[in-house]
Amino acid sequence: MGYYVSVESGVKLYVEDINPGGSKTIVFLHGWPLSHKQFEYQFDVLPFMGYRCIGIDWRGFGKSDKPISGYNFDRLADDIRTVVDVLQLDNFTLVGHSTGGAIAIRYMSRHNGYGVSNLVLVDAAAPIGFTIETATKFLTQALSDRPKMMREVVDNFFFQYITSSFSEWFFQLGLQAAGWSTAAIIITLRDEKLYGDLQNILVPTLIVHGVHDKVIPFAQAHELQQTIKNSQLVPFHYSGHGPFWEERDKFNQLLRQFIG
Repeated sequence: MGYYVSVESGVKLYVEDINPGGSKTIVFLHGWPLSHKQFEYQFDVLPFMGYRCIGIDWRGFGKSDKPISGYNFDRLADDIRTVVDVLQLDNFTLVGHSTGGAIAIRYMSRHNGYGVSNLVLVDAAAPIGFTIETATKFLTQALSDRPKMMREVVDNFFFQYITSSFSEWFFQLGLQAAGWSTAAIIITLRDEKLYGDLQNILVPTLIVHGVHDKVIPFAQAHELQQTIKNSQLVPFHYSGHGPFWEERDKFNQLLRQFIG
């Protein structure tokens, strides 16, 4: 079931709500510059294990509205809080991948983990996102040849082999975003830091990170594990930035074990 939730005047987020009658709820926050559809291989499986799976497209991405502003972590976290309130969610697991992981961390800190019973950070862009060098390259491409930028994102995303068909599908997910929102998030990933947020995470936290990640170095997962109380790190030895697909069976079973 798909529907829209208004998060401010003139801005609606697209929400995919699969198996609303599930006994436990998992909320998924996608990475930059993708959409909830990146979690297709979780949505194919987890609802049949009894979970309610909710995928949210952030503002500017996927099927959500694409306003000109609001692409800082505070506003993005506030958007998620509004969805949580409107859907009256409680006792749910929050899963954030890459920049979605950064948004999840800011949500936990800014909103005191409202409604969240467990947190899962997947190759999270935290406590820092892009270096100035990486951000400058992506920003230049985003504002001049965004398809080329997206092709480079796909080429560096996975450690395991992907077919040309899968590559094209993933490529198109990124092009659903607006150019201005794609660029704005690059600036946010360059400028915003999350060091001060980590100590405010108090729920059980699972940190998943691909050992071969070329986007967010594996060393950052260690830093998260050392700083976040009650956290555990599970390395994915055959994954790059996309363990949710590259080792999807292991990933799905790990989620199931962690959530219960």
